[in-house]
Parts: sequence; C-alpha cells; structure tokens
Amino acid sequence: MHIFFYEAFEEEVAALRRYLPPEIKAGFTWKTIQENDDPLPPSRLISIRTQSAIPQGWFGNLDGILARTTGWDHLVGLPVQCGHLPLYCNRAVAEQAMLLWMALLRRLPQQVAQFSRFHRDGLTGGECAGKNLLVVGAGYVGSEVVKIGCGLEMNVRRVDIIPDRSDVSIEEGLPWANIIVCTMNLTPVNRGYFNYARLKQAQPGALFVNVARGEMSPTADLVQLLDEDRLGGVALDVYENEGKMATALRSGEGTFPLAGRANVILTPHNAFNTHEAVERKAEQSVQQVRHFLEHGRFLWESFPRE
Repeated sequence: MHIFFYEAFEEEVAALRRYLPPEIKAGFTWKTIQENDDPLPPSRLISIRTQSAIPQGWFGNLDGILARTTGWDHLVGLPVQCGHLPLYCNRAVAEQAMLLWMALLRRLPQQVAQFSRFHRDGLTGGECAGKNLLVVGAGYVGSEVVKIGCGLEMNVRRVDIIPDRSDVSIEEGLPWANIIVCTMNLTPVNRGYFNYARLKQAQPGALFVNVARGEMSPTADLVQLLDEDRLGGVALDVYENEGKMATALRSGEGTFPLAGRANVILTPHNAFNTHEAVERKAEQSVQQVRHFLEHGRFLWESFPRE
C-alpha cells in the first residue's frame, strides 16, 4: 500500500478515489489512529486531519505524514517529513464563520426550538449591517471573513501579528466589537489567547466565534463568561483536546460543558466541508501524494527546507 488515509469521511473518500490514479494503492478509514488501534502504520506514508496523534513507536516505520488541513500546528516537532494543504478551504471556513455569527445574531437555535408552538417572544435578533466585526488573524481565512463582512455593510477591523494586516490592537478592538471572529493560526505563543481576562474586555453582549483552533479559547473560560452574561453568545467549530473529545462523543460516553445552551452553537469541526472545498482537498491531497512518491518530499511542506 502506498498511503493510508485516516479521518476520511464518506464524501472525502469518494472524492479521493476519483483523483487517485490506479497505480497508487490507498486505504481509508473514518477513524482516528487511536480509534483504529493499529499496532504499526499500515503504510510508510499516512494521511491524517487534526484528531489523530502519532504513536511514538511509529516513527521508525514512517516516511511521511500528510495532514489534510490548512493549519499544521499538530505536526510541529514530529521527526518525519510532513506536508499540508495550504489553500483548499479558506472561503469555506470564512462562510461558516459568517453562518455562525448570523445564526447567533438572529437567535436561530431559539427560533427553531419555538417553531412547534409558533411562539415569537424572546426571538428578536439583530442585522449585520452597521455591526462592528473584529477579525483576529487576517491570513487566508481571515481575509475572506473581512471581504464577507464588508459585503454585509459591517464595520470591519483586523488584528494580526503582521502590521500591514492590522487596523487596531486587540485591546482597542475588543471593547469596540459586537462580533469577534478567531481565525488565527495556533502557535505556542497564542494558546489560551481568548481567555477570561482578555474576553472580559469585550463589550457586554458581544458574540464570539472560533473557526481556527480550540486551544485558543479555553472552554472553562467561555463557560464563565457566558454565566456572567459578559458574552451574548458563543459559536465554536473547534475545541480544546479535540481528538479525545471527538472520540468520547462518537462512543456516546462524552459530554461538552457548553452543549444545550440557547446562546451557543457547536459544529463538529466542519467549517471546511463544502462540495467545492472537498474537491480541492482531494485534488491537492493526490498532488501531494504523487509528488512525495516521485520525489521523496512534499510539494507543500509544513517545514520547508532551506
């Protein structure tokens, strides 16, 4: 076998099969490495998303790891060649962020819950036009969020480590924003970035959306901010310790502290998942595999060589 794909959901497998040439033999599972419980890697080249952890004993039997993700924070420090997919889902993730903040603004979960009684009390929401949108992380995804916000006639400001991408500091932006969207890359420096102390600076009732990495917004801090009515709503597509949490939820044994709240929307790390992005993802994954098998290195390396 040339490559084995972990964490490959049904539509993705179908797309990968369309792009893989007959001479490349591949295996697939929707499970993480931990859930599949393989004692050794089934191939010298494997592919993962974000929830699999590579067993320490595997590295002597691996030539490469392809992450079918834009971010590659989960590959840092691995003693093997690693690749990723830099530009397949930036628009899809940005549109999911918009979907989430608009659903919070219009109290969509409450609207759905009250349909059976056709009851409208407590459902008055807000419009996007004129709202203040703070985009924290103005890279590939964040720049698309900025475009969408401007198209919706929102007031948009950016915070980024690159000065040319920033309009304000985080200290200036938080008290100003009605909606805060996290689209940063995860680094050792920004773990816990949106903690209690920082988000407490936001104006009362602000909405917080994270479509980047869950480690930047500690769950316990979000619970406290909601309990104290400092935040008006939270929408998450990413979570702390996501691999363990996802495995527990799939087994029916897990819970999540924010689940079930009327002003919280939770999606299963699905922001990337559009037909268009899945096609790009499959095509780029196969490009990576072919290049690695032919040249012994990835076309898009997570740690580029000098």
